Amino acid sequence: MTTTDITRAINDLLFTPGLDLAEALDRHFTPDYRQRTDGVWSDRAAFTQHITRLRSLIRSGHIEVHDELRNGLRYADRHTVTLTQHNGRTSRTEVYLFAQLAPDGRFQRVEETTLLTTGHPDDGNLGLIK
Repeated sequence: MTTTDITRAINDLLFTPGLDLAEALDRHFTPDYRQRTDGVWSDRAAFTQHITRLRSLIRSGHIEVHDELRNGLRYADRHTVTLTQHNGRTSRTEVYLFAQLAPDGRFQRVEETTLLTTGHPDDGNLGLIK
């Protein structure tokens, strides 16, 4: 069993462009994965669409984890994601995340709230863009 965490997942999804998206998704998320971001639910197909769109917009970035907790199959963290888009805009978003892990260690459900801390006001929607 390989247990994932948010740093590994985001690095594979967004900041490792040579990694096949399907491989990154399978590595960190179960087939029945669901996510709620700022009150909007997505299934794995919608999440895949979201990540595909983000990959097309992002030139580079990094994640900084401020707090991280794991208790059995429960996972929670507070992290900041800094993104630089191809258009040159940079934004920082703080994320509060609560998750359920599957027995194999992958994310099965994530519920998160995001807050744009710096950047263009339109970048506050990056967590929901499709």
